[in-house]
Amino acid sequence: MTTLNIETNIADPDAFYEKLIDAHNGLTDQQSHFMNAKLVLLLANHIGDASVLAEALAIARAGVASDNDAAPQ
Repeated sequence: MTTLNIETNIADPDAFYEKLIDAHNGLTDQQSHFMNAKLVLLLANHIGDASVLAEALAIARAGVASDNDAAPQ
């Protein structure tokens, strides 16, 4: 069973972060959210392993919002 790698695995994380931020330049908030959603789906498709994706979803959601929190408006 493959597990999610949560250790730093990008050769130059600062350069990647800069490219990520640059990709959002000039976009509206709505366009930026749409781009993020597309990026998540592209990377999820590349990963392809349902158990790894489920693990990533659980880790990403942990601590972000409780079930009692209202959805952001």
